[in-house]
Amino acid sequence: MNEMDEDRADAWFHALSDRTRRDILRRVLAGEHSVSTLAKSYDMSFAAVQKHVAVLERAGLLTKRRQGREALASGDVEAVRSVGAMLTDLEALWRGRIDRMDELFAEDAPTTDTTTHGTD
Repeated sequence: MNEMDEDRADAWFHALSDRTRRDILRRVLAGEHSVSTLAKSYDMSFAAVQKHVAVLERAGLLTKRRQGREALASGDVEAVRSVGAMLTDLEALWRGRIDRMDELFAEDAPTTDTTTHGTD
């Protein structure tokens, strides 16, 4: 991954690391919501919800638009698919490494001798 991809991944992981932000994202992926309507769903101030929305927006996971005095938030499905693709790539990378470690351990495993040696 190049530097820009790494920065984007950092922003995604940061944005998704908070359960409130994950819940906001689920809501706006299902349909556009005003930030004030979102704020009513949480036991926190409007300003706190605005900050969560801003983190998701900076990560590119949602977009906002103005309609009169309202800020309307929508989830960016393509961005979420990109997160999924990145996680799939990481999973494939680590599965490959684990498979290779299993192969190396199997090569180094002592073999058991099934014949008996000894005098009777």
